[in-house]
Amino acid sequence: MGTRSSFLLDVLMAEFGESIEEDPAAFSRKFRKMAASPFAFYRGSACLFYADMTGTYADDRFLDEPTSRVWIHGDLHAENFGTYMNASGVLVFNVNDFDEAYVGPYVWDLKRFAASVALLGYAKALSDDSISMLVTDFAGAYVVELAAIAAGGDDAIGSLTLDTTTGVLHRVLQTARLRTRVALLDAETVIDGYDRRFALMAGREPVDAATRRAVLGAFVDYLTTLPVRVDPVEQVVKDVALRKGVGIGSAGLPSYNLLLEGHSQALENDVVLYMKQAAAPAVARHVTDEKVRAYFKHQGHRTAESQRALQAYADPWLGYTTLDGVGQLVAEVSPYSADLDWDEVNEPAELRSIVQDLGRAVARMHSVADDESSHDLVDFSTEEAIVDVIGSDRSGFIGMLVEFAHRYGAQAREDHQRFVDLFRNGRLPGV
Repeated sequence: MGTRSSFLLDVLMAEFGESIEEDPAAFSRKFRKMAASPFAFYRGSACLFYADMTGTYADDRFLDEPTSRVWIHGDLHAENFGTYMNASGVLVFNVNDFDEAYVGPYVWDLKRFAASVALLGYAKALSDDSISMLVTDFAGAYVVELAAIAAGGDDAIGSLTLDTTTGVLHRVLQTARLRTRVALLDAETVIDGYDRRFALMAGREPVDAATRRAVLGAFVDYLTTLPVRVDPVEQVVKDVALRKGVGIGSAGLPSYNLLLEGHSQALENDVVLYMKQAAAPAVARHVTDEKVRAYFKHQGHRTAESQRALQAYADPWLGYTTLDGVGQLVAEVSPYSADLDWDEVNEPAELRSIVQDLGRAVARMHSVADDESSHDLVDFSTEEAIVDVIGSDRSGFIGMLVEFAHRYGAQAREDHQRFVDLFRNGRLPGV
């Protein structure tokens, strides 16, 4: 086995070894999904990316002490964007899935996204020049938007909403607008007598009485973490179910659905929540900062606080709790969620427009969680610090991201093949 294959194996086992022992079947499914393509492998191997960011690919250019400790998404790839209805009732297209969020170097987010663009472009048979153009568009939009925010915001584009988007992203938001709570409930539940309960289906099972009591106890604690008090009628839990096999990144982690009464007893107002065990983020292995580590009560608290920090006007149902002593993230299963389908976007002009919008979205995300937010972990203006560290060398900054995208995209494609060979030859212990 080559040196890189040995390194890949060591990193994956350090990250997933204990979890594989607990649920080998779940990780067999996860690894099978990761084997499907270089992009799928990249999505499921953030741990390898961060091992490289602090090893072979370590680079302190465009970093200083403050910008090495900003709130980051932690898994910023091209498919972690979608729509949500914010707490102000506005549909927004933005970054989603904050399971890997932490505090670290802002450039790690940008590099992870840039390499994902290279992988996406390669899969679409785009030329290297076209991929360079897409990464340049993303990085340029990020820098311009962040500088505009730092200058007071008058020239900033702002959140990606129905009013500020065109083209593909506008259509995604329009699609989300057509979705309804009733349609979600019809897909997830059945009417039993005169009330709703969860429909049992592949990946969803009923829970026994002891589990239900434990989940309901955790739910009571969760209610105390919400920013706005929930009315008594909304606290009524009508059903609880166990979910399995949720997402490529959640292998082996138990998750529960709770069906709530909603703000009235009308059946169309019922609310579906998920309570998901939160795991340590991959980036935390490589940010050895006691102040950051000690800030969080548990991983559920970390995930919820990170999302609140990075996502302005986040889900009002977003909170956290513990179940059997393990941290849990709790949030609504949104009726208004729609993801960008990259398979449907192949024209260079549309791709360029999208990555520019995503660059602006990432700039806003990095600027939200700082001294002007309700969080005190990052107590300085992140947009000003990042703009200062880039300074007048915007072209050098953008060139660095373009060069990295090509170099690490090629590395990820090679690593994908190494991973497939390890997996199919039975050299990943436990699966």
